[in-house]
Amino acid sequence: MTIVENTEATTTGQTGSRVVLGDSQYGKAEVHVVRVTRDTDRHEIEDLTVVSQLHGDFDSCYYEGDNSHVVPTDTQKNTIFGFARDGIGSPEEFLIRLGNHFTGEFDWVTGGRWGARQVTWARIPVAGEDHDHAFFRGGTGAETRTAIVKIVDGKTHVVAGLEDLAVLKTTQSGFVGYPVDRYTTLAETTDRILATDVTARWLYNRTDIDFNAVFESVRTILLETFTNHYSKALQETQYLMGKAVLEAHPEIDEIKFSMPNLHHFVVDLEPFGQDNPNEVFYAAHSPYGLIEGTLRREGLGDTAAIWQGIPAYV
Repeated sequence: MTIVENTEATTTGQTGSRVVLGDSQYGKAEVHVVRVTRDTDRHEIEDLTVVSQLHGDFDSCYYEGDNSHVVPTDTQKNTIFGFARDGIGSPEEFLIRLGNHFTGEFDWVTGGRWGARQVTWARIPVAGEDHDHAFFRGGTGAETRTAIVKIVDGKTHVVAGLEDLAVLKTTQSGFVGYPVDRYTTLAETTDRILATDVTARWLYNRTDIDFNAVFESVRTILLETFTNHYSKALQETQYLMGKAVLEAHPEIDEIKFSMPNLHHFVVDLEPFGQDNPNEVFYAAHSPYGLIEGTLRREGLGDTAAIWQGIPAYV
């Protein structure tokens, strides 16, 4: 690594200190690619927003303005579109292909981070039948699917996930037994609405996986587990959701959650001469509780380096 002498005073008042380049990466972000498969009259659509960032020997560009090792970000963008022409498949497989291309095509690119957010388009029903080539956003699949691939020291790491999976149940949830002090105004309840938007990221321990099938399975497990128990706290529900995923999928080592507690408060209708048996609620958008946690296999080693630079919580 090249070292640059700094003869000016630093913020600490020292002179002659050495300034060196630390961790760095660069690439193209927010590359929005839509791939339509039209080999029959019934079209399929894949909608991904992709980021490509490269790691490697780029010191001379930073220190000397020498661009001989700088793969243009525009080239990275064009590569994404070119690879989409050959098909996308799953976001994870698509990103692995991109990562292998850049680390294989350019000797000085030693690794990188490639990410994607995928949204789902549902078919518009017409006269009771799903249309062949007209779509809308919403309904099943309204959440965003995410995937990140990192290549570090020749090893490929895959983190999949989802964002904005909105879930709510109107009963089978309560919150009691918490500490009370002079600032506590919250009343205990054994029957409340529980609502959250699930953000989850899970770390695979291998790459020879049907990523689409596992994603659908994990999504189903999260939804079913949220539903099928009495929740004493959102923390308990989060733990049960992660536990169920890890027990069902040995190819997943770790799962991270960020889940806001989207409060629904029973409205006092007594001033209007009406009762309210848990039927009319005020949905508060903010402030909200924020429950974040990681579930991992016991004995799993340190994975902090894998998660570095990955937006576990968005």
